[in-house]
Amino acid sequence: MFTALPYKVNLSWLNAKKVRKIHINKAIKRNRQQAKLFLCQLHNYDISLHSDKGKSMFEPYQVQVNLFINHLIFKVMGKINLGILGSFSGKVGNVVGGSWKGISYMRAKASSVSNPRTDGQVGQRSKFALVLGILKPMTGFIRVGYKRFATKQTAFNAAMSYILNNAITGTFPDFSVDLSKVLVSRGNLTVASGAQALATSGSIGLTWTDNSGSSNALATDKALVVVLNPVRAEGVYETAGSQRSTGAHEIAVPAEWLGESVEVFLGFITEDGKDVANSVYLGSVEVV
Repeated sequence: MFTALPYKVNLSWLNAKKVRKIHINKAIKRNRQQAKLFLCQLHNYDISLHSDKGKSMFEPYQVQVNLFINHLIFKVMGKINLGILGSFSGKVGNVVGGSWKGISYMRAKASSVSNPRTDGQVGQRSKFALVLGILKPMTGFIRVGYKRFATKQTAFNAAMSYILNNAITGTFPDFSVDLSKVLVSRGNLTVASGAQALATSGSIGLTWTDNSGSSNALATDKALVVVLNPVRAEGVYETAGSQRSTGAHEIAVPAEWLGESVEVFLGFITEDGKDVANSVYLGSVEVV
């Protein structure tokens, strides 16, 4: 970052006949084009003041003017990194550059959409809404379930992408989500075996076969449990449930869910939290 100059910069030494005071931040916010034109004006002064006649007057202000020019360049123009072949941030013409989660990107400046409600656009929004309705109630869980994929993207976005690409069925406008293809956790750990879910008084009980020792499954793996109420767009979950060797886990649900159907998922996470298993959909259960 360039060091900002004082609030007002006195440029009277550039032209003895006129006193010019420029409030940098306000000038840039008010009119970026004005700032660019002023940058060119400064550049011309810079050249003229390097003449033998003006050098002695200009020299004491050399550092200040350079900082000022750099500040304006940083504010109103794209900043280039790593030379001409590197990335840049800011706007140059109709190209916008930036960086997000370590990814350098360039995109065209957004233009107005003449028809924002084509079938394709409405269909895509419908798909997003369906998946969002599933993921939003378990946002905290997804941060754990998709942590391995949160590289240069968020865990939530990774889950959204996977479900959109693998679990959406139907054709426009009748899209739906195939819950049997939904993964609320993804990883290399051994999946649950022989898992089932059933309702008990005020809770959902899950059972599974202890497959500790199969591949990389350990007895100390913890259950990852999600119970989703799609009608209410609510969910309850646990990210450190019973151990794999226990073979059972019970999770409480809100009393107001009585008589309503919920969707149940089970996965596992290692004791140190470094790896997770793909989740298994256990079906729909009516709360009693």
